[in-house]
Amino acid sequence: MAMMRGLYRKVQPLRTITDEYCRRLVHTTLKICSSSPNGYNFPTPGSDLPYPAGIASMMRLPIQKTSEGLDACFVGVTLDSGTCNRSGTRFGPRQIRSESIFAVRPFNFSTGAAPFESLRVADTGDVNLNMYNLPEACNSIRDHYRALVKDGCIPLTMGGDHTITYPILQAIKEKHGPVGLVHIDAHDDIADDMSGAKISHGTPFRRAAEEDCLVGPKVFQIGLRGHGYAPDDYQFGLDRGFNIIRIEDCWHRSLVPLLAKIREIMGSHPVYISFDIDSLDPSIAPGTGTPEIGGLTTIQALEIIRGCRGMNVVGCDLVEVSPPYDTTGNTALTAANLMFEMLCILPNVKYKEAFESTFKF
Repeated sequence: MAMMRGLYRKVQPLRTITDEYCRRLVHTTLKICSSSPNGYNFPTPGSDLPYPAGIASMMRLPIQKTSEGLDACFVGVTLDSGTCNRSGTRFGPRQIRSESIFAVRPFNFSTGAAPFESLRVADTGDVNLNMYNLPEACNSIRDHYRALVKDGCIPLTMGGDHTITYPILQAIKEKHGPVGLVHIDAHDDIADDMSGAKISHGTPFRRAAEEDCLVGPKVFQIGLRGHGYAPDDYQFGLDRGFNIIRIEDCWHRSLVPLLAKIREIMGSHPVYISFDIDSLDPSIAPGTGTPEIGGLTTIQALEIIRGCRGMNVVGCDLVEVSPPYDTTGNTALTAANLMFEMLCILPNVKYKEAFESTFKF
């Protein structure tokens, strides 16, 4: 019996991760959610916390429930109920956030943009919505964005399918009036209905135009391509002055001159940017619901977004990332980079000297 009692010794806890490391992890996670002394939030670097660790907010920015005190915010909309083809975009915001931790750094070497020394930015989480009721979900999105933008915060949205842009534009109109639109997409998304449904990812800009959320001659749809149902599929937009740039006119050329003309036409008018990831060629971004061959390159995507610098941008979204269709994560990684580029071109971002090649050729 004495020998049996000896077997029941107090078990010591396993120490596979040191207590000191755990304390450091908690401390650094809290540090992520605090402001720097100058009032700006700065993404926590990998030297302070290993990249696979911590909460996956966008670029490891602080997480807060509202846009109070912010100049810009990242927000997710986990909706794919409006999709007619491959689903999965409800997982887009989570995957984009995860990839942003590994892919994005706070200073833009190429342009000199230093957004985190210029703007107060945070991740405000995801819109709480009913995925089983599309009209109700759109109402929730609209109400959420009303609160986000009421004090001037600029939302940068991770979708979600393209349905979400319609209620966002409704809220943007209430704050800024009808806006210009830079719409990068393989599809025009101006169908009157899809299988009888007036709200879907194929109808957002028709609904927005009908409600005067858009200024027709200041709408630019870049990269349209693929097949249609009738020769007059684009007619609704053309009748309202939309400017259509076919993908064939983008092939094998820089889009810098195009964006210079768009900037001139936009002037100081409020502008919204909506980037559908299927605008990119599926060899680059396969993780999307409605891929179309012959798309834009990532270089052209950078030219478009960087070309929006100087516009009065009041909101942006990047939609239709469907992680289940790209197990490499590269589609979401591309999306994370493009969202950072959107942040870099917002009004009032400070620019430092961009890095130049030391060897000219």
